[in-house]
Amino acid sequence: MDMNRLRDHMVEHHVVRRGIRDQSVIRAMRIVPREKFVDPGFEEFAYEDAPLSIGEGQTISQPFIVALMIEKAHLGAGDKVLEVGTGSGYASALISRIARHVYTIERHERLALQARERFEKLGYRNLDVRVGDGSKGWTNAAPFDAIIVSAGAPEVPAGLKEQLDLGGRLIIPVGRSDEQRLKRITRTGASTFEEEDLGGVLFVPLIGEDAWTTTHPMYTATAPSSRTEETYSKLISAAAEEFSSIDDNSFAALFDRFADSRIVLLGESTHGTAEFYETRATISRHLIDHHGFNLIAVEADWPDAAAIDHWINGRAPGDRQPFGRFPKWMWRNREFSRFIGWMKEENERRKASHKDPVRFYGLDLYNMSGSIRSVLDYLENVSPETAKIARERYGCLSPWQSNPATYGRAVLTEAYRSCEDAVLKQCTELLTRSLDNAALDDDDFLNAVQSARLLAAAERYYRIMYYGGAQAWNLRDTYMADTVEHLLDFHGPAAKIIIWAHNSHIGDARYTDMATARDELSLGQLCRQRFNEMTSLVGLGTHCGEVIAADDWDGQAEAKQMNPSLPQSCERLCHDTAKPRFLLDLRADEELHASLVEQRLQRFIGVIYRPETERLSHYMSASLSRQYDAFLWFDETRALSPLIARQSGTGDQETFPFGF
Repeated sequence: MDMNRLRDHMVEHHVVRRGIRDQSVIRAMRIVPREKFVDPGFEEFAYEDAPLSIGEGQTISQPFIVALMIEKAHLGAGDKVLEVGTGSGYASALISRIARHVYTIERHERLALQARERFEKLGYRNLDVRVGDGSKGWTNAAPFDAIIVSAGAPEVPAGLKEQLDLGGRLIIPVGRSDEQRLKRITRTGASTFEEEDLGGVLFVPLIGEDAWTTTHPMYTATAPSSRTEETYSKLISAAAEEFSSIDDNSFAALFDRFADSRIVLLGESTHGTAEFYETRATISRHLIDHHGFNLIAVEADWPDAAAIDHWINGRAPGDRQPFGRFPKWMWRNREFSRFIGWMKEENERRKASHKDPVRFYGLDLYNMSGSIRSVLDYLENVSPETAKIARERYGCLSPWQSNPATYGRAVLTEAYRSCEDAVLKQCTELLTRSLDNAALDDDDFLNAVQSARLLAAAERYYRIMYYGGAQAWNLRDTYMADTVEHLLDFHGPAAKIIIWAHNSHIGDARYTDMATARDELSLGQLCRQRFNEMTSLVGLGTHCGEVIAADDWDGQAEAKQMNPSLPQSCERLCHDTAKPRFLLDLRADEELHASLVEQRLQRFIGVIYRPETERLSHYMSASLSRQYDAFLWFDETRALSPLIARQSGTGDQETFPFGF
């Protein structure tokens, strides 16, 4: 990997683009090699805008937060600085490139010794490292022009304030787990200090005699005051279009406003919630019956969806049992099965009246789940430990997944790298077999187009998929957008398409952390850009209830209880209206749109749900009113009903597509 290029990308996208203007900070971040401050094997993650595990229960903070704290300290070239919480040493190194001298304290001896060794190797001489209680500061070296604390305290330690020189600045996260705020304390006199609130943050606890004596959960919500949040909830409540049930005719009629769109994207905040599938089915039936929509496309593999399309159009489905691999429950569930049955009945009615049928397609890369399964099967035989790494990496492809412990488990090994060519060969052979089977299909031309597109990019796709990351996400969503465009071209100017996919795909990524922190794009964004004024994006959300999900990729599906949405999240604003079900038209009310432009936390749960790391694993910042055209709310939801496979025997054809 070209670390210089990755470092420049980090500075431009994660630092400058997000508002850091201090040129001394920007210059330091361009020259200090962050990859030298992570453990061997973590280098590929060094320039992600995410915290990374460094052992001892500690993390190296995300680059933007490090840059922000240093900028707010207003460092000068002649300053003497104390840093509390050396950790990996990365922040200390940055400060040393700006200030005259840095004193840094770490309570874990192993981390302190590692940091000292890194400084020596890099030739950074203006640093002193000490093992000790950071909450007490470094009395013998005081006073300091600035003190930067890289861990959260319940309140500002008095000893640190006293070690500030006149005019000195103390930057420190303060507060309990649910209200941590970044403070700047400036000494204005012998016993006077000025305090400023710089916003909400998330830090590991500062352990020490004048701080925490025990650890506590590392979760916090960050946002405006409760009075402001109450105002926003009232605006939502006033604009909310309530409905009693999705079975009421009045519910489906709410979506007549999207009749003139050519593309309607229907989201979900989880892959395992019954209401989301039932709602999308109801909306889809209405748009098909009343507004001329004739294509359904879903976040699923092309060949699996093709088997469904064959069946609903009265054609031989072949031997393929669709959606037979992880995550089976995402499409093999009672709610979706009922919609498939409706499409088959609808097409029989259309055939009798000589109308064109409803068609059903998968948007995903030709056989993504099958390819991942092929990788895992191969690695299980070659190196079970490496297979564990691969399984974890596939579980981290979601852009909102940023648990530092996950990065720690996803370290590449030589065994992993040595398997690459063999796995790529296996995946290509799998693809070739799939394409040969598709060539026998009646939809020869459409399948040939899709096959040629994928085959041309197969090696690139499989290499990117093998290693994961933002490139894999962007390749996948670009491919899905291309497929939408090809389907509309293939079916002609009268074609209108409804898309079912996760909120992270159907929302406009430009107004989320996906773009600002990871330079990622989304299907919804690309549809807006390619089909201006003809695309409608509808997000779906919930506050609590049960959801079907797994602990890890390829893991066992189970019903999990969702944690209530976090304070100051988009979901909590909706919950605080005390209205169980409603639609928000984010285009119709200018005041509502303006109020929800500000980015706040939004929850995303995919096929993996880790409630124990809720804040880190399943939330990212997003602008609700810019990300979607409308938002559909269900306060409490229930889990999908996965179907149980019938034992092999008679009757499978009659109960196709799932044989249940």
